[in-house]
Amino acid sequence: MGSPSFFFRLFLFITCLVHLLYFLSVYGWGLYSDRSHIVTGNLTILLWHWPFGPSYSLKGDVCWDRYRITGCRLVDQRSLYPSADLVVFHHRELMTGQERLPFHLPRTRHQKWVWLSLESPDNNGDLKPFNNVFNCTMSYRRDADFTIPYGKLVPKDRDTGNYSRTENVIPKNKSPLACWVVSNYNPQQKRSLVYNSLRESIKVEVYGQWDGRVLAPSNLLPTISRCYFYLAFENSISKDYITEKLWRNAYQAGAVPVVLGPPPNDYMAVAPPNSFIHIENFTSTKELGNYLSQLILNKESYAGYFAWRRSHQVKVYTDWRERLCSICPQYHILPAQKVYRDLEAWARWGHQVR
Repeated sequence: MGSPSFFFRLFLFITCLVHLLYFLSVYGWGLYSDRSHIVTGNLTILLWHWPFGPSYSLKGDVCWDRYRITGCRLVDQRSLYPSADLVVFHHRELMTGQERLPFHLPRTRHQKWVWLSLESPDNNGDLKPFNNVFNCTMSYRRDADFTIPYGKLVPKDRDTGNYSRTENVIPKNKSPLACWVVSNYNPQQKRSLVYNSLRESIKVEVYGQWDGRVLAPSNLLPTISRCYFYLAFENSISKDYITEKLWRNAYQAGAVPVVLGPPPNDYMAVAPPNSFIHIENFTSTKELGNYLSQLILNKESYAGYFAWRRSHQVKVYTDWRERLCSICPQYHILPAQKVYRDLEAWARWGHQVR
């Protein structure tokens, strides 16, 4: 028969053991865990390779110093791989074989791999080799784990003037009815077919490598600003694929965008109403051409397409550091465990096969 002190010590041991088992079941059995990394310390994001080659400085606390995002550590030293919470891989270099996934390295339980691509599905190649590999997606898609659009409208910091008429926010000295900047012309693409049909109804000024009228970067927006309309035609038709053709070429330049891309609802989800003209709202390019020709004769109706410029301005994303830092505010809402079993199905059709 044991002494009372023995049973007391046994009771304490069993009690501590139960609490320990509960703690490990909730917070993870390994050295690292998903939840403990959210609560303690910075979130470490390792960029495995810089997109398209050129790198940026990561000295100091980049996310806080540049974008006022806290708790976010952005690194590109592969030696920090074991301690990284997320490892980001840009798809273009994986697709071309310039880079490879580090399957040879041990991967901790908490670590998440992120697939990054701003290309449309038509330009991503075969995604089957990447099935059952990635835990997160980073894309222009609104249903991605980390959405990084090409641009967006943000409120102006202050009132820039009390306008009595909307037309006061329209760039002046407009002359060409419509213009289009295109470099990689493919006669079989839908945008080329629409352009060739539309030019039978209206005059379209064409710039870019295809037409031999290349614009210097400093001349791009000033040239477009003199056009009433800009053909913001995407080279691929895909869900949410709305590029700088809308945000920079049209909105920033001050031309009304005539858009060809995903359905009107995708544009309405990110752009102000009555700020763009979607070709799907017309039965033919002739009807569209007639509408554009008549619209410029009605100054008030044309000015209405610029109403958003009173209160908002365009933000275009060009710095990869800002995109990567944007992961941190969204990270805490991710499921603890998720794997994209069919990346192609998600990228092309949005199927949630996980």
